[in-house]
Amino acid sequence: MRAMKGAIERVEVDPSRDAVMYRTIGAARPAGICGSGLIDCLASLRRAGIISRDGSFDTRYEGRRMRAGDAGPEFVLAFAEETATGEDIYISEPDVKNLIRSKAAVYAGIRSMLRMVDQDIADIKKILVAGGFGSYLNVRKAIEIGLLPDLPESVYRYVGNTSVEGAKMCLLQREARREVELVARRMTYLELSVGNTFMDEFVSALFLPHTDLSLFPSVSA
Repeated sequence: MRAMKGAIERVEVDPSRDAVMYRTIGAARPAGICGSGLIDCLASLRRAGIISRDGSFDTRYEGRRMRAGDAGPEFVLAFAEETATGEDIYISEPDVKNLIRSKAAVYAGIRSMLRMVDQDIADIKKILVAGGFGSYLNVRKAIEIGLLPDLPESVYRYVGNTSVEGAKMCLLQREARREVELVARRMTYLELSVGNTFMDEFVSALFLPHTDLSLFPSVSA
């Protein structure tokens, strides 16, 4: 679900107690899980040893939260009696694999863009995280799964709903509109489907956090 009241936004898994600690938006009974919660969940499951680096579930896990579902193994985050919907909230192995593909595409896009301008991850000085998704994103967990580059958290800045704010500025300030027009003329379109760069980067990123662990030294440590 989207980031709204009742969405699970933070997840911690304690395999020793077969326990899941979660936090919902608005401190309401859980109704589902939003994007930031999925990122937290993936990082926590990996840290707990419940999923492998390629996203496969360890079905030897002993506890009632692990079960066989129609599409493969599932891990229950919240049981029906504690949810707002009266149904279990769980994450399945296909969910995990899809999330890994999504994060791989984002990271591969970043790497492809940097290679195009002959720059490296270390050359990035600031990353602006926008939108409602960014408002709840745990940067540390996003780095752990390989969604975002392994850079100091001080590099990242949350900037909120920038599309709405930008549109408002353009309507109310002539100078802002002129600046937008200048930026638009300087932009370059990068077609990721041309050549092998993006696909090579994408395949390399289909692991947690990446096949090349040297790109994520803080996670490896």
